[in-house]
Amino acid sequence: MNESRAEPLEGPVTTPSTAAASPSATPVAQPPAGTPQRRRSLGSIGMVLSAGVSVQFGGALAASLMPRAGALGVVTLRLLAAAVVLLVVCRPRVRGHSRADWATVIVFGLTMAGMNGLFYQSIARIPLGPAVALEVLGPLALSVLASRRAINLVWAGLALAGVLLLSGGGFGSLDVVGVLFALGAGAMWAAYIVFSARTGRRFPQADGLALAMVVAAVLFLPLGIAESGTKLLDPMTLALGSAVAVLSSVLPYTLELSALRRLPASTFAILMSLEPAIAATAGFLVLSQALSTTEALAIALVIAASMGVVLTQTGRRKTELPLEP
Repeated sequence: MNESRAEPLEGPVTTPSTAAASPSATPVAQPPAGTPQRRRSLGSIGMVLSAGVSVQFGGALAASLMPRAGALGVVTLRLLAAAVVLLVVCRPRVRGHSRADWATVIVFGLTMAGMNGLFYQSIARIPLGPAVALEVLGPLALSVLASRRAINLVWAGLALAGVLLLSGGGFGSLDVVGVLFALGAGAMWAAYIVFSARTGRRFPQADGLALAMVVAAVLFLPLGIAESGTKLLDPMTLALGSAVAVLSSVLPYTLELSALRRLPASTFAILMSLEPAIAATAGFLVLSQALSTTEALAIALVIAASMGVVLTQTGRRKTELPLEP
């Protein structure tokens, strides 16, 4: 859910006083010029961090629910509950869309279903922190390929070093199938970013997201029923699945959309780069998944690579944009 926007110049703001001065005027203390903007920015940063915490603790709760309902069953409950909430809140208009519009939203729903399904299969097999670090490689690779700058090869190498550390020379400490699922989820995340942007251009507000969530839920329903059957109707399972939907979909989407109205997209992307660390913390607190020193270093390298790509792109845009008086 990134969006392009002109980025404001950051740092301390010094402006000449605009108040009319007269010999008899008494000086009045004025608040710093950038104070309201800084407060709004800090509030938006808090929203993004809260969204990241919500997503990753929702993932940890989902992992704890898997013994009760299975990975596919948990994904089904999450998508169904999120689709119902988004339909009620957004009330998207169904008529008046072209075939191209519907094709876009269907593919968006497919990528959403694939991203969730593959990721949940991954965290059923490997710890949450490494799974998110591997998944982040998808959007990271998309950013590197799209920018076509030589410096980004450095960031790609840093990310690769992190993956090699996680692998331990062959993923000896991690389940190979879980690793492949996480990498597949990363590829679907990259596709999700592309089709999220296309859907946003074709549908107003969050209508496209709500419709795509319905597509994803309908696609996953047969899989969830096949794996979990009547377990999906257990009241406790339904309640926990709904909690996962709120924590992992509804709440973070709402917070991120609100934050992006006031926060530069580059700052948003940097904060999103912290998600592997948040995931590792959630895995430790909720699932008692402690990381080795090597795994923690590997996650740090992936985070550094992701931040490096964002900062490189930000610096490039600032040099291309003329400074406004």
